[in-house]
Amino acid sequence: MNKKKINDIDMKNWKDYDDIITDSLWIIDKRDNSGNHLGDYHGNFIPQIPNQLIKRYTKENDWILDAFVGSGTTLIECRKLNRNAIGIDIDKNILEIAKERSTTELGTSKLEFINSNSAVVNLDEILQKNNIDKVQLIIYHPPYWDIIKFNNLEGNLANCTTLDEFINGFSKVIDNTTKYLECDRYLGIVIGDIYKNGEWIPLNSYVTQLMLAKNFLLKSIVVKNISETKAKQNNKSIWKYRSLLGGFYVFSHEYILIFQKTKKTNI
Repeated sequence: MNKKKINDIDMKNWKDYDDIITDSLWIIDKRDNSGNHLGDYHGNFIPQIPNQLIKRYTKENDWILDAFVGSGTTLIECRKLNRNAIGIDIDKNILEIAKERSTTELGTSKLEFINSNSAVVNLDEILQKNNIDKVQLIIYHPPYWDIIKFNNLEGNLANCTTLDEFINGFSKVIDNTTKYLECDRYLGIVIGDIYKNGEWIPLNSYVTQLMLAKNFLLKSIVVKNISETKAKQNNKSIWKYRSLLGGFYVFSHEYILIFQKTKKTNI
């Protein structure tokens, strides 16, 4: 049975795609700072992450939804790769930055910007405006619970006071946004664990269990190094001291969880 083609990869020439990573361990030494990528927004991910997901799971002119768009990293990559995109962010000020950076990136793809909470946003009007029924990929890079206080806005997951509140809040985002995802297509969740009150909190595990409970199909778990985080730059000695004192290991990785929406998914 022939599977519906979801990307532009020519499998007859599969050996030619050296730029596409197929291993589950991503060691990326340097952030891509080409084009309008600046890397100055605390908490954004490196452009290589959406770049890989976009090339692997979409075709040119497909539509991508970023539910926590931040400063626009995903949308800049969409512009470069000729994909259309919808970016949502609860923070109006950062959304304006995303709009300025992504719309001035070279390219002609369509970009839509919505200042809203992804747990309650209604995308019907945007879809109708662009004559589409669904999107073909969703990318999520939520706050890693409360390790960065982005703002004081109601609905911001970074302001959750308990782990249960955070997971329940993210669950609402998943329910509200994946209904716009085409069946049999993919979503990527970029998430890191945290260390809180002397305990390692495996956010990736909680999120994985959340998605499995909704009957999403787990396709891959990617581990990516985060050796260049701003919080640890020039502070290696301090972190080593804290690690030795506290009996823990310093975070040097995060996860990219790849799920597929199927007919069995409870959305």
